[in-house]
Amino acid sequence: MMIEKEVNPRFEDFIFNWDYKNYFLVGGYGSSKSYHIATKIILKLLEEKRTALVVREVYDTIRDSCYSLLEEIIIDLKIDDRVRCVTSPMQIRFPNGSKIIFKGMDKPAKLKSINNVSLIWIEECSEVKYAGFKELLGRLRHPTLKLHMILSTNPVSKSNWCYKHFFNDTKNGIHILDDKDLYKKKTIVIKDTYYHHSTADDNLFLPESYIEQLEELKVYDPDLYRIARKGQFGINGKRVLPQFEVWPHHKVITSIEKIKRCIKRVGMDFGFETSYNALIRMAIDDDEKILYIYWEYYKNQMTDDKTAIEIAEFKETKELIKADSAEPKTIRFYRQEGFNITGAKKFPGSRLQNTKKVKRFRKIVCSSNCTNTINELEELTFAENKDGELIEDEFNIDPHTFSAIWYGLDGYEVSDLKEEKYADEIYAKGKGVKKNYNTYNRKGGSVF
Repeated sequence: MMIEKEVNPRFEDFIFNWDYKNYFLVGGYGSSKSYHIATKIILKLLEEKRTALVVREVYDTIRDSCYSLLEEIIIDLKIDDRVRCVTSPMQIRFPNGSKIIFKGMDKPAKLKSINNVSLIWIEECSEVKYAGFKELLGRLRHPTLKLHMILSTNPVSKSNWCYKHFFNDTKNGIHILDDKDLYKKKTIVIKDTYYHHSTADDNLFLPESYIEQLEELKVYDPDLYRIARKGQFGINGKRVLPQFEVWPHHKVITSIEKIKRCIKRVGMDFGFETSYNALIRMAIDDDEKILYIYWEYYKNQMTDDKTAIEIAEFKETKELIKADSAEPKTIRFYRQEGFNITGAKKFPGSRLQNTKKVKRFRKIVCSSNCTNTINELEELTFAENKDGELIEDEFNIDPHTFSAIWYGLDGYEVSDLKEEKYADEIYAKGKGVKKNYNTYNRKGGSVF
């Protein structure tokens, strides 16, 4: 059967390439990646008898996306007289016995009845949970046919599982591919994974007006511009700590040594199974309002006795550790072991107040040695409610190093820029009031 179909040159090799197990496609809006994936699958199922599974996180979103796209291409190819698109249950059946079935990860129990699936397409894979992805890997099996999994997504935060799995997971020391290399080369193969990057420029069927709309995002929404126009991973949402910087370790230590009035602090957050024990050493330049983070301990699934052995140096230095006061039993254990440790104050609203405190530093400098702190804080963003409004004390991840910093800063106040300006104005008026930023009383509105 001869089929003619005009495709974008950027996707021509991809459509006919079946040499690899995994195909990971990432791109901006309107790049036509989903269209060409659907075309690729249809051509493959016409060629040989297979069962393909198409998945999205929410089943109800499939009918108006993947299913309708596949149906559109089947009609465009003029094979709808032989390939049947069934709506209940959603299936696409081919004359040679091939079929496409559709499932949502919000109904995982229904995956267990699937057999002999040799081809899976996960659309918007970044929305699927990592546990769901691993479940799908187990569903991909056939006694004779070569197995293939196609994953497609718009770029998301680098904290998302799909970036960590296919590119870099700094927390676990995994480096597979620098995403910047993919943006340059456009197509890269590493072992059994075919990587493909595309943007609206690769879609020759797009009207110029659509690309102009994407370009306009550069002015009023830079984050969305990076995602939609450039098709690049990065930070999605409002950063919690935009003043966060990473310096080489030796530069951080040298800078700390030059601080005239250096304040040293240590904070600790407790964790075990999925959360982490995070212990952070900090130095504060009170004059310049710079927070330096220069040492970290970060581990989970460690009992207190084992952790005590690994951080035994703190018994020798007698450094004061401010820790999570919600764990009094744990704090008592460390005290008995000889650690100088006490609980930090916690109160209703303390998460928000601690977040605002850290944000008031003019600069937060982290040593390049503190890889877990970098991983959690460099791209930390605020969570949003269902209306898209920021939740100022919730984040896109559970940042244990951030909690440790909160506790370590217990009792220290970072003067607000507005407070400093107010104090300067009073002093400049010659009222005889000595300027003292650390003793500014916000509630009373006076300097004393």
